[in-house]
Amino acid sequence: MPYDTQSTELQNLIAQHGTAWAAINPEYVARMRTQNRFQTGIEIAKYTAKIMREDMAAYDADSTQYTQSLGCWHGFIGQQKMISIKKHFGTTKGKYLYLSGWMIAALRSEFGPLPDQSMHEKTSVPALIAELYTFLRQADARELGGLFRALDAAPDAAAKAEAQAKIDNFETHVVPIVADIDAGFGNAEATYLLAKQMIEAGACALQIENQVSDEKQCGHQDGKVTVPHEDFLAKIRACRYAFLELGVDDGVIVARTDSLGAGLTKQIAVTHTPGDLGDQYNSFLDCDEVTLDDMANGDLVIKQDGKLMRPKRLPSNLFQFKAGTGVARCVLDSITSLQNGADMIWIETEKPHIGQIGEMINEVRKTVPNAKLVYNNSPSFNWTLNFRQQIFDTWSEDGKDVSAYDRADLMSVKYDATELGTEADNKIRTFQADAARDAGIFHHLITLPTYHTAALSTDNLAKDYFGSEGMLGYVAGVQRKEIRQGIACVKHQNMSGSDMGDDHKEYFSGDAALKAGGKDNTMNQFG
Repeated sequence: MPYDTQSTELQNLIAQHGTAWAAINPEYVARMRTQNRFQTGIEIAKYTAKIMREDMAAYDADSTQYTQSLGCWHGFIGQQKMISIKKHFGTTKGKYLYLSGWMIAALRSEFGPLPDQSMHEKTSVPALIAELYTFLRQADARELGGLFRALDAAPDAAAKAEAQAKIDNFETHVVPIVADIDAGFGNAEATYLLAKQMIEAGACALQIENQVSDEKQCGHQDGKVTVPHEDFLAKIRACRYAFLELGVDDGVIVARTDSLGAGLTKQIAVTHTPGDLGDQYNSFLDCDEVTLDDMANGDLVIKQDGKLMRPKRLPSNLFQFKAGTGVARCVLDSITSLQNGADMIWIETEKPHIGQIGEMINEVRKTVPNAKLVYNNSPSFNWTLNFRQQIFDTWSEDGKDVSAYDRADLMSVKYDATELGTEADNKIRTFQADAARDAGIFHHLITLPTYHTAALSTDNLAKDYFGSEGMLGYVAGVQRKEIRQGIACVKHQNMSGSDMGDDHKEYFSGDAALKAGGKDNTMNQFG
């Protein structure tokens, strides 16, 4: 409802309370309501789930309509990202936030920096979701506050109508968050309880992986251990129950398989009949055929195809999969998850290769034709080296002369301006569009980008400020760029809410309000 319409209704409400509420300005209340559109995390989850479902349908009709996100480890980072997107592109459509379990472990745990092994407090996950949405809602309030001030200062009817139109057509900074629930932080009940907290904080999309909860590893590290399908499906169902209990009927579940890089399992699956899901999982086990006479004390054996088979058990008490079965396991994982309640899949790969990803998604689509991927454009990949090697290999296969290049040294700066380096960069530039078209990737995300940008920008500032540049290191390297690029937080007092506070002081105290934004505020130097 437009705020000016609300103002009329509020005027009647205030009048009902007589002189007791006479000092309450209905237009101010209407403005405050407009600036605070979302009252609860559940409202946000319902609103963003609808957006995400619409985007998924749009992608099914046209693969150029893929979506993107960047991982954010603090509310301010997420806020600045969405402010920048609105500034540069005029809309937030198709742009989400990603909440990375890796970054929570590394940056948000009370234990201090931790590896991505689900050792951080599970409550820190919903806490970051709530924080992100607090900052996004504040971005709404801040921008609308500026529009209201422009409306009040409008010199004529045309300017007033223009300001009013911007308010009426305001697009919120609140967007979907794809939130990492790791492997569920325990059993299915633990998964359900955490999922509820994440949804109540505002998450409309939960990403869960098929690793063992108590020995979970980062998807790009060694030592990953997967669980049988039925164990994983119980956690997918737990997430769906959480969504439905809270009334977020179109909540999104992303089922991630780590099977491509996981060579181990902790459990042998329960199987009742040949070819059932448990039997298919067990068929990937690395086994030796044995007889009763061959068995040693404590050996565990299973029956497969009428034979007695002994799975290879390691000293860690884990069981080993057959080498080379990763792709087949990923395909089976993906099909099984999509057939049992997941909305999309995530296949964690060891390199960004469209051919490899496309091969798997095409196999999945033989059974689930509209299968869609969420894909990690990971900083764990050396993108420059990977794509230069891909170009090198393609040229070699095509018979092109590559004698000017050393494949083992393609990361070298000496190749930056070469034909190969340029071609690799072009492939990196179009990777997301190409993969959306050829590999079924609906959502591209970078898990840890703002972790790396924070480190890089801090390194540059420290080098200059503490070195020969002194204060110019900050001015030239940061502030001057902020001003010229129109970075909103160059006016950091405004960004922190000072102007909104002044508005409220005027609402509450009228002419007696002591405001911070007067002529002596040094922020006025920034125009």
